[in-house]
Amino acid sequence: MIENSKSDIYASAGVDITAGYKAVELMKKHIARTLTDGVCSDVGGFGGLFSPDLSGIEEPVLVSGTDGVGTKLKIAFLADKHDTVGIDCVAMCVNDVICCGAKPLFFLDYIACGKNFPEKIEKIVSGVCEGCVQAGSALIGGETAEMPGFYPENEYDLAGFCVGIVDKKRIIDNKEMREGDVLIALPSSGVHSNGFSLVRKIFDVENADLNAKYGELCGKTLGETLLTPTKIYVKPVLSLIEKVKVKGISHITGGGFYENIPRSIPEGLCAKIEKEKIKVLPIFDLIAKRGNVSERDMFNTFNMGVGMSVVVSPEDEKTALEILKNAGTDAYTIGKIIKSDERISIV
Repeated sequence: MIENSKSDIYASAGVDITAGYKAVELMKKHIARTLTDGVCSDVGGFGGLFSPDLSGIEEPVLVSGTDGVGTKLKIAFLADKHDTVGIDCVAMCVNDVICCGAKPLFFLDYIACGKNFPEKIEKIVSGVCEGCVQAGSALIGGETAEMPGFYPENEYDLAGFCVGIVDKKRIIDNKEMREGDVLIALPSSGVHSNGFSLVRKIFDVENADLNAKYGELCGKTLGETLLTPTKIYVKPVLSLIEKVKVKGISHITGGGFYENIPRSIPEGLCAKIEKEKIKVLPIFDLIAKRGNVSERDMFNTFNMGVGMSVVVSPEDEKTALEILKNAGTDAYTIGKIIKSDERISIV
């Protein structure tokens, strides 16, 4: 098939279709790790097929999410490290879908590049597959587009799309949130995939030594700290909602606390967050110091060490913390819900 499809004239325009076939062959072993019972198709078809298990679901509702990695990719280009950004891509999608209680079923990726280097594409997809494994989601399709003249030869963009499912009666919204409920933080792994335009400016990354170690980073290099992949919260949150009534979930991404937490808080109520309880990661202290960024702007741009927050009743607080910790997430309480029209207050 590869030999029959070879096109010298297309190659002269900068597109090597045989490289695309090679990339697919290289990524197959990674994709195999993600396969779940619902997958009904092999890689290479025109569409990815999935048969969901609807047992126990009275009114199935599909939930979709799409996102990319953003300018964090610039760090990957400079570090020539491409095996973790795929985790970021999956995380940005599945962490959104889980906010309404949906279990991610399958994922598709899209890679657009200036030149298709099959081994590099394989590394990118290996990260996507690792993210899917962490989320319990199958990678059932994708696309690699070689676009010479549109992207620089050694650069690419990466985006993804996922679909999840939830029983209509179990959709998580904020309708049952009440004054006195508690706000629990799920720690982030780092900057995740947001705010990198500011990060790149502050550290002047194009001219910086990414192998430099900062005392504030506990012995880690700047490059490895910034490329730490986004934490995927699917399994801990699914464990939680099986046993506890969760009244609201926020995925803290671009816009930080001030934009994302209010999205799960109903009118007339406010998330009152105690700053001293937040376990701010060292990278954020370094960003604030190096960039002379105000506290308000830090909380309005970054996750500050809290990648996701959940709201539960006070009587469920202890149980929720235990469940999350048993699921590998060192969760802790950062505030409570009060009556106010502010929606969020950080004091």
